[in-house]
Amino acid sequence: MNSTPSSKAIILDGGMATELERRGHDLNHALWSARLLISDPDEIVAVHREYLAAGADCISTASYQATISGFEELGVGSVKAEELIRTAVRLAHQARSEFWSIEPNRNSRSLPIVAASVGPYGAFLANGSEYTGDYDLSVNQLYSFHEHRWRLLAEESPDVMLCETVPSFLEVQALTKLAEQHHNRPTWVSLSCRDGQHICDGTPMGEVAKYLDNMDAVSVIGVNCTAPQFIDSLIGEIRGVSSKPIAVYPNSGEKYDVGRRTWSGERDTVAFADRAVRWHALGATYVGGCCRTTPEHIRQIRKVLVG
Repeated sequence: MNSTPSSKAIILDGGMATELERRGHDLNHALWSARLLISDPDEIVAVHREYLAAGADCISTASYQATISGFEELGVGSVKAEELIRTAVRLAHQARSEFWSIEPNRNSRSLPIVAASVGPYGAFLANGSEYTGDYDLSVNQLYSFHEHRWRLLAEESPDVMLCETVPSFLEVQALTKLAEQHHNRPTWVSLSCRDGQHICDGTPMGEVAKYLDNMDAVSVIGVNCTAPQFIDSLIGEIRGVSSKPIAVYPNSGEKYDVGRRTWSGERDTVAFADRAVRWHALGATYVGGCCRTTPEHIRQIRKVLVG
């Protein structure tokens, strides 16, 4: 397999929910960031624009934890729930349009990508199972869970469908089945991993990456919501079986307590950016951050990778 990375890095955004929390919003709620699709959509637009201003070439929608079932459990009717999911893509488009209309460096930047975030089944459960993949559901059941939301997001014309923080090989199979059947948008699949060789359910990353390499609808293989110290190894596992572009956007390096829903540890934006240089050199084309990363992380990554 070709191990030479793209000469040009494409900068992803950072955490949406944790950035909203940093701005003062209480997201200790089953819907997490999707709650603001109801209560304060302007704040979602503001965070998107912050990441674009920091240098992100791609923003992901606030639909990670937005599901029909999740909204309905909180008393939101199905028609309104569908509209809220569509709204997540519309807000990202709005933020991009607003940013692009005033961006002074348009001639040196490409129009940013809008990625429709498709979070895992565990995000709907809101019990931490997106870090284990322990669902006890079949591929067909997972397909049925994701299919309605997928169609709603795709109908709002995102540039790509971003299946992210996927912890389970069965869920990978369900999502790629959707991607193959609705092949009207490029699809990226990004896994959450428990160490440098395995996704969260214990399946070897090489096995998952080889499977994704054979999926025509999947254009990018990624890793996110994972400790940064595992990324070097995981890039190697992917690159060993696939020449498809790689995306990496790990957590800040802080540790999350699922029970208390709190973070602990230090986050150093400069050190994170230094690691990003190595990730790109190892073969990652798309580089950004996930939980607890901020616009400053993205600014530093762009500084060292793009200038």
